[in-house]
Amino acid sequence: MNNVLVVAPHADDEILGCGGVIAKHVEAGNKVFVAVMTNASVGAPELFSRESIDDIRSEAKRSHELLGVTETVYYDFPAPQLEQYPQYKIASALNKLMRDKQIDTLFIPHKGDLHLDHGVIYNACLVAARPVPGQCVKHIYAYETLSETEWGHPTAEAVFVPRKYIPLSKKHFTQKLAAMECFASQLKDFPNTRSLDAIRSLAALRGATVGVEYAEAFDIIRSIDD
Repeated sequence: MNNVLVVAPHADDEILGCGGVIAKHVEAGNKVFVAVMTNASVGAPELFSRESIDDIRSEAKRSHELLGVTETVYYDFPAPQLEQYPQYKIASALNKLMRDKQIDTLFIPHKGDLHLDHGVIYNACLVAARPVPGQCVKHIYAYETLSETEWGHPTAEAVFVPRKYIPLSKKHFTQKLAAMECFASQLKDFPNTRSLDAIRSLAALRGATVGVEYAEAFDIIRSIDD
């Protein structure tokens, strides 16, 4: 049995990036933990009301219960201002969580996403999971987040290059859509990329790339065989 951690800069990134893979791991009997790293009311209360933050976390709770997530851990690092926050504190919190839960497999946001919070969390995850003796994390994969990854910086080092494809059954993909539907406050109408139609289209494209109906795609950051 694996212990899987999905690190989300903001609630719903985990579903957009790997909601289907979460469902797949749960069905396989693995424990899946989700870390939601930010609280917008801490960083920019003028942009987000306390009520809106509570609503999003309630949506996340329903979404994660639907998928069978073992535990959701919330942190109160300030969104959208993580690039101004001491990153060692974020890395330290993540390292403690990884050790406490004995995480084997880690899913993290792509470093080149448009939202700077995603890049900060990517870096903090790599620091927290650095391969020192005794490190429990063996596999690290970066996921793509619709409305962030495809709008990222148009430079070679920031482009998302999928190198790992995880096929999704129709059941697992349907669970991903249902989990995303819980985030009513975040969903938009097509052709906005944060829409159910766009999620469906991306999963179909990633699937067709490797000859299956649906898939989620990831970059391989590190993978250590036993």
